[in-house]
Parts: sequence; structure tokens; C-alpha cells
Amino acid sequence: MLSVKNISYAYGDNEVLQNLNLEVKPACIHGILGMNGAGKTTFFNVMYGLLKKQVGEMKYDGQALHSRSIAYLETNNYFYSYMRAREYLQLCAGKNSSFDIDHWNALFQLPLDYLIDSFSTGMKKKLAFMGVLALNRPVLILDEPFNGVDLESNEIIYQILLRLKQQSKLILLSSHIIETLTNVCDAVSYLNEGSFRQTFQKPDFPEMERKLRDKLQEKTGEILDQLMNSGHS
Repeated sequence: MLSVKNISYAYGDNEVLQNLNLEVKPACIHGILGMNGAGKTTFFNVMYGLLKKQVGEMKYDGQALHSRSIAYLETNNYFYSYMRAREYLQLCAGKNSSFDIDHWNALFQLPLDYLIDSFSTGMKKKLAFMGVLALNRPVLILDEPFNGVDLESNEIIYQILLRLKQQSKLILLSSHIIETLTNVCDAVSYLNEGSFRQTFQKPDFPEMERKLRDKLQEKTGEILDQLMNSGHS
């Protein structure tokens, strides 16, 4: 069980996260949905320890959550210059002899003996995702894992996540696109202005989509009305 209680974080006077509470069970894929700037990446960075939490506590299996339990796929992936893709995966796998690099690469078809600097954005994303798998940690945090990835690779990632769930991995997955999450998640928490407004279980996904779309359409409609009316004045 992953437990997050009363987590808050601020950049100076700008409070980005406000008393976040969340519980996620193993063998679960839990989505974090929010618009750009809602605080998704800040929340994940606090969980992984890249940012030091200012208030609250995080526990996994009753103990303080540590980065050693987490494999974190960041939104933007950074690699050492002059490193080849195979070397990167070997570094991630470490002593994990069960991770067969070439067998996994049969899914993604990356040129592993090329320098990573020569890879496209989508290729780097797939390589970073393979690196997360190579780490073999019980908790996976995936920040916008489908961004920049082609349709076929999206489907491959979906299938891998479902298999990892069967292995009792605990997966947190973020997106600002509803369908990316409803396709694979068991539950989705809506993050808005630094707070979790509501958590929806799978049977409630249609209601979640309707509520969010109605809210966005109302907001957009008001702005368009003003624009159109001012254009005709």
C-alpha cells in the first residue's frame, strides 16, 4: 500500500501542492489527471525525492517511502552524452539478470548500439521506459509516458502496464488527456490547482469524462462568447 498524507509544497510564496492525500494498493494502475501546470510533475518529484516535501508524510508498506522503491519515468528524459542505448540499459539493469535487453527491445526495435544523442524524442521516451522496466522496482511513477510516442508503441506500453499490474506492481501514471488514463487505469484522481478534487473508480469514468468536459466547455464557451461579441462590436 502506498499512502500519501497531507503533502504540501510551495515554490517560495507559490503553493503548488495543498494537503494532498492518496492511497494506492499494489496491483493497481492509478491515474493522475490534470491540466498543464496543475502540479502533477511537482507531486511526482516530491514523491521521488527530487524535491523535499515541506509538509506531510509518504509511506510504502508501512515504511517511509524511499526512492529505492521507485522507478521514475520523468516527462523529459536526460541521458549522458556519448552513451549508447545498450550501455544505458545495462546501467539501469545493474545486477538484474532477469532483464533481457534484446528480448525487451524486440517490442520497441531501437538501434541499441547507436549513440542516444542521435535518437528522436519518441525513441528516447521508449528507451527511458525500458530503463524503468530494467530497474525492477515495486513502485512505478510514469509522468506523461505516452507523450511523443507513436501509436504502435502506445499500445505496447498499455499492454506492458497491464502485465506489470498482474505482477502486483503499483503504478502511478499521469496525463492531461483523459483517454490515455481511462484506457488502462483502475482509478483516476483529478488534480486541479494543487489539490485532488475527486478520485474516480473505473465504473465512474464515464461520469468523470462528462463532468470534466462540461466544465471545460462552459469555460471555453464563455471566452469564445466574449471574443465573438467583441469582434462584432
